[in-house]
Amino acid sequence: MEELKELHDIKPLVDIPDSSIYIYWALIGLGVVLGLLLLYFVLRKLLSLRKENKRKIYIQKLRTIDFKEAKQWAYEATHYGRLVAQSDREKEIYSQLLPYLERYKYRKIVEKVDSDTQKQFRLFLHVIEP
Repeated sequence: MEELKELHDIKPLVDIPDSSIYIYWALIGLGVVLGLLLLYFVLRKLLSLRKENKRKIYIQKLRTIDFKEAKQWAYEATHYGRLVAQSDREKEIYSQLLPYLERYKYRKIVEKVDSDTQKQFRLFLHVIEP
């Protein structure tokens, strides 16, 4: 019996601070944020590649414009030229081309495209081609 007196009682349970649930949710939140950032950059890259493809399509349309229908040619050259001209040099050549194109727009009857206008248009095509 004496031995039982020397035995110490079992101590009560001790509360251990547990913050693992907060760490768990923080890691999930961080993963979601990183996933959204990755998705954003991937979509931005894909859209920029698509934009370049549109530029190539517009350049191809400019190359295939027919000079025989002067009025339609002037409208298409104005439209696609505005979409394609991006650098300062391209915009400058495009602004020089516009007065030549104005002669063939906004009229019922137009004459054939003259050689000066064709030269200016070919110069513009040469400048915008990659």
